[in-house]
Amino acid sequence: MTRALVGLVAAASLILLLSVNSANAQEPFYRGKTVRIIVGASAGGGYDTYSRTIARHMGKHIPGNPVFVVDNMPGAGFLISANYMYRVAKADSLTVGHFIGGLFLQQLLGKPGIEFDARKFEYIGVPAQDNYVLGVNKSTGITGMDQWLSSKSVVKLGGVGAGSATDDIPKVLAATIGLPMQLVSGYKGTADVRLAFDGGEVTGICNSWESFKSTWRKELDAGELVLVLQNVAKPHPELPKIPLA
Repeated sequence: MTRALVGLVAAASLILLLSVNSANAQEPFYRGKTVRIIVGASAGGGYDTYSRTIARHMGKHIPGNPVFVVDNMPGAGFLISANYMYRVAKADSLTVGHFIGGLFLQQLLGKPGIEFDARKFEYIGVPAQDNYVLGVNKSTGITGMDQWLSSKSVVKLGGVGAGSATDDIPKVLAATIGLPMQLVSGYKGTADVRLAFDGGEVTGICNSWESFKSTWRKELDAGELVLVLQNVAKPHPELPKIPLA
């Protein structure tokens, strides 16, 4: 899965077109403008971190140097923000959405509550390729997948909603290899799952390695987060000893 950046208009094409127009001494469209990035997760998580990093630097690369701001609109596994982008946000080249790519698959699967047509979004790009990893709290005593499966220990995994890797990957693992887990879904973002993890409300999560590195550093460095499985085609160079699903 990838993190999807989408807009209601062809923002990338507009930027390129406006660059050509600015050569004709026309005032750049984005001068004095503010561009909103709508991120469908709570502050402090991986999606929020990516969005704020983009917002900090993007304006320097667009003619007119607009200001970028981040609006967090969490809920229902990114569904609230996606519906807002489609039904409420103006198609004025000033609003960009940051969603999880798996959300659009949910449209094909007929997920209730979807009010958007993913085919009508204009896609700009993705800030990173996600490499998903399953991590558990060391308090579980689990140090590897074989041990987990043989022990039948049920681990409470935090999730943000259907369509996200936090939910979908554990569900697939439970259905295919009998992973003993209980999914506690409905958190507004992985930052909220991290708080629940630290407080003992949940004892694991499926998250991207990139997000773990940037927003779960304390738990990793303290040894509180134990990585047990990679859900990728080949091992990540930084995780050569973690087995593959």
